[in-house]
Amino acid sequence: MSKTIAEELKKEVDKRRTFAIISHPDAGKTTLTEKLLLFGGAIREAGSVKARKASKHATSDWMEIEKQRGISVTSSVMQFDYKGHRINILDTPGHQDFSEDTYRTLTAADSAVMLIDVAKGVEAQTVKLFQVCAKRGIPIFTFINKLDREGRSPFDLMEELEEVLGIRSVPMNWPIGTGRDLCGVYDRVHNQVELFQGNDHSEIEVRKVDGYEDPIIREMAGEFLHDQLCQDLELLDVAGDPFDLEKVKRGELTPVFFGSAINNFGVQTFLENFLELAPKPTPRNSTAGMIDPLEDEKFSGYIFKIQANMNPAHRDRIAFMRICSGKFQRGMSVRHVRAGKEIKLAQPQQFLAQDRDIVQEAFPGDIIGLFDPGIFRIGDSLSQGSDVVFDELPTFSPEIFAKVTVKNALKHKQYQKGIDQLTEEGTIQVFQSASGFDETILGVVGQLQFEVFEYRMKGEYGVDIQLHRMTYQFARWIVDENKIDPGKFRINSQLVTDKKGNYVVLFENEYAMRTAMDKNPTAKFLETAP
Repeated sequence: MSKTIAEELKKEVDKRRTFAIISHPDAGKTTLTEKLLLFGGAIREAGSVKARKASKHATSDWMEIEKQRGISVTSSVMQFDYKGHRINILDTPGHQDFSEDTYRTLTAADSAVMLIDVAKGVEAQTVKLFQVCAKRGIPIFTFINKLDREGRSPFDLMEELEEVLGIRSVPMNWPIGTGRDLCGVYDRVHNQVELFQGNDHSEIEVRKVDGYEDPIIREMAGEFLHDQLCQDLELLDVAGDPFDLEKVKRGELTPVFFGSAINNFGVQTFLENFLELAPKPTPRNSTAGMIDPLEDEKFSGYIFKIQANMNPAHRDRIAFMRICSGKFQRGMSVRHVRAGKEIKLAQPQQFLAQDRDIVQEAFPGDIIGLFDPGIFRIGDSLSQGSDVVFDELPTFSPEIFAKVTVKNALKHKQYQKGIDQLTEEGTIQVFQSASGFDETILGVVGQLQFEVFEYRMKGEYGVDIQLHRMTYQFARWIVDENKIDPGKFRINSQLVTDKKGNYVVLFENEYAMRTAMDKNPTAKFLETAP
């Protein structure tokens, strides 16, 4: 690699931070995302998350059904600059029914911000998403939100992080009062306080102090709250975990920040600390070994998400690509490894939700959208020169199943197009009966995915469909060195094939699966596709 190219790559990689925000629904994730965008100057005012029926909607929620229901059902990608950094935020769905989309999106992130409601603590969906991050060993930063509401004590929440998630925590700031008594936070790293001003908490004052015992804090917060702050921080100094950046990088220790996204309180402190501590773009594993963004000059990347009809007027498809190495330039030719051919990337785009700009160049860590005429699949690798194939993205076992039929047989062509595109997006999984019947079965992780599927088939493809719920509760991919006999899967189960032709068994219950295992002793039953 020439010195000039190496210097340019190092400079650009060092600037970049690519992270996902994970949380349970209603923890305030969309609000936090928008406040971060405000600091970057990417938007002028935040969308009203509370008043979803008004004309204004959250910037990261662009699909019509999201606006109607006030939930995020797709993963949005947003990029902005702040104080010399180029930031890529992956705003993931919080609703558990869309966890599969979230799991795949997390593979494109170098770190995660875990958002927790101060009143509710660690909730079910947060646990699932945390586990995906923990398996990948990526750093996790915690933002405890809604501090202006009555909630649990910071010590209780730290204890819960360890007991439920198994991760130690180190508070980077500490609340001065909570709920109605909240008057500010003390920044333990920079020895400064952020204080609310006025009854409506509309203004925030930041002041440097000489430690948490500084009389300025007593003067501004009052004797009782200052005494409480001193007691809490003395306890943390003695019994709390010290900050250890290496443990943070390994995902063993989470820095904790307290704030209130809706009031824009503690958000800037969090952002600036996060940018100092979060990792720059990290190496990715492939068939050619670890691809290091600082050492590999040639371009490479992979598709982790496909979204159809982002612009309903143009009925387009966008494939989202994470750049892993090298410099991306508009119009460059790259190798589509799975297809085994060279393709030209002519219309690359970067995003602020559905607002797009044509991008001329991009670097490792960046997420760009590629116009997709139907050639990409989730997990596809693109590279210059050699056939680099990145680790396959996981496919998760669906839990709800339904047969699908078209109400109007003349719409079959549009129906097939919709099925194909929404399957490639990962919205649904499609199975075909292995018994010879022409029977299409859909599988999803949550019921809401079926509702979105019906809505989008009608709105985007003009097709009315009918779903007939089935009694199966989970699927297992089956791999056997011997020939697979469909006749062995008739008791509370059904043998089907997935879109790649792999055999999958749908089961009504655990008993049915144990029976099938007994009848097929040489077979392996897998939770994810082989």
